[in-house]
Amino acid sequence: MSHKRIPKRKAAIAAGGVVALGAAAILLPNANASQDGASDDAAAPKTLKAADASDLASQLAGLLGETFGGSYYDADSQQLVVNVVPGDNNNVVVQAKKAGAEVREVDNSWSELKAGAQTLKSKATIAGTSWALDPRTNKILVTADSTVTGAKWDRLESTVQSLGSGMATIKKSAGTFKTFASGGDAIFGGGARCSLGFNVTAGDGSPAFLTAGHCGVAAEQWSDAQDGQPIATVDQAVFPGEGDFALVKYDDPATEAPSEVNLGDQTVQISEAAEATVGQEVFRMGSTTGLSDGQVLGLDATVNYPEGTVTGLIQTNVCAEPGDSGGSLFTQDGLAIGLTSGGSGDCTVGGETFFQPVTTALEAVGATLGGGGAAGAGGDAGAGEEAGAGEEAGAGEQAGGEEAGAGEQAGAGEEAGAGEQAGGEEAGAGEQAGAGEEAGAGEQAGGEEAGAGDGAGEGAAHGSGLTQ
Repeated sequence: MSHKRIPKRKAAIAAGGVVALGAAAILLPNANASQDGASDDAAAPKTLKAADASDLASQLAGLLGETFGGSYYDADSQQLVVNVVPGDNNNVVVQAKKAGAEVREVDNSWSELKAGAQTLKSKATIAGTSWALDPRTNKILVTADSTVTGAKWDRLESTVQSLGSGMATIKKSAGTFKTFASGGDAIFGGGARCSLGFNVTAGDGSPAFLTAGHCGVAAEQWSDAQDGQPIATVDQAVFPGEGDFALVKYDDPATEAPSEVNLGDQTVQISEAAEATVGQEVFRMGSTTGLSDGQVLGLDATVNYPEGTVTGLIQTNVCAEPGDSGGSLFTQDGLAIGLTSGGSGDCTVGGETFFQPVTTALEAVGATLGGGGAAGAGGDAGAGEEAGAGEEAGAGEQAGGEEAGAGEQAGAGEEAGAGEQAGGEEAGAGEQAGAGEEAGAGEQAGGEEAGAGDGAGEGAAHGSGLTQ
């Protein structure tokens, strides 16, 4: 199988396949180590893979307590950098160094940064704004899109200033925050087009998949082909609020749903879900833009979409476009990281993008990652065939006369465009609805469904998926 459309920004992953990482347990040293600092330089920072660094960061956050100022992964040196607020207890710094981290002294603790974010939530929840905790700068990264002007900008700026110097930075984005309905494989529901994120097993043992919550609230039933028969039904959906995720169960309990992401010429086997780490290299697969890569920039992000506020997201610089909502964010080692939610910009000029953490979604819906063999009711497990311009990656069905599908993928495949289908023709993944139309902004694209690039419906057009 192969994608029929070359993505605008193709990310390079070794063609030899991806081997899941089995991280060894990291044991912290004894808590009663010397407190006089004599062994402060006893251990040099360890060389770690990003997944190992994430595990160590979680342990050190508990060890350091209120002195913890966040952590991030330095991809160049392959080391975990841990921020520590200087204090009288030198023992915690010694412990962090012995555990293998590079320790950096900072001014703001993680709890202080979270308190600052709470102030922004209470005083500056304005549509078109976002904020995330950035351990690399040890500040809150505040962003305002192009709609935040006049009194709104003044209110945001004054709130940031009230946090005190050295607590937050603020910048303007040229684009507009919106959701990008789509996923790894395109899925369709209620005229909307989104992307499947990851196949999972629901709490009752039935096969299901995760996608964006704004897709889940846009339609109850989803198909893997444009105008095709429904193959999956929404079980749970959250959007807006504390996340942007949905659990969609396959209607056929015999559906085999593989734990993988289809890149077209190869598949990435997904072994487990993992927490994101700032500085970590990640890959996004979407039905509109294909495969793209970038880095995690911030954690615990809050985004104020036009539909409402969403909290607890991951901020990255990985590009996405309408139709990518719900799609997979993963690592080269086969770790599931996130589901595309939304952002601004596109894969030509870049922009800010936000993702729902997979770990949080799995816990909330009571599901576990992975499933059976080939995805699709009796078809090939394509996790993401790209439908060329004007073609849909239907699972075994023809879209507009040409079969673009990835075999018969059970619901894991068609990108659910933005919102409701505006009747007539679907503009396909890769056709723009023209200047002035936003995908998923709740508007109809003049009789054509803006599958990827314009907003063809209400609400569903928001989110960032990875199908093409």
